[in-house]
Amino acid sequence: LHDEADHWWGNAKQRLEVDGAFITWARFKREFLTKYFPADERNRKVIEFMELKQGGMSVSEYAAKFE
Repeated sequence: LHDEADHWWGNAKQRLEVDGAFITWARFKREFLTKYFPADERNRKVIEFMELKQGGMSVSEYAAKFE
């Protein structure tokens, strides 16, 4: 991590390590995504992805050609 994210992690780590609790990768990832890629933004990106076109086909239609 660099710059602001490194500073954020230093503070988050202190908060999460209460009583010597071990921070798992899943916990770090959840905290990081909550801070830097919130659920509403993820949902917008899913919608944006599903609306992409390959030629005249939707992503779903294009992917189905390879199944």
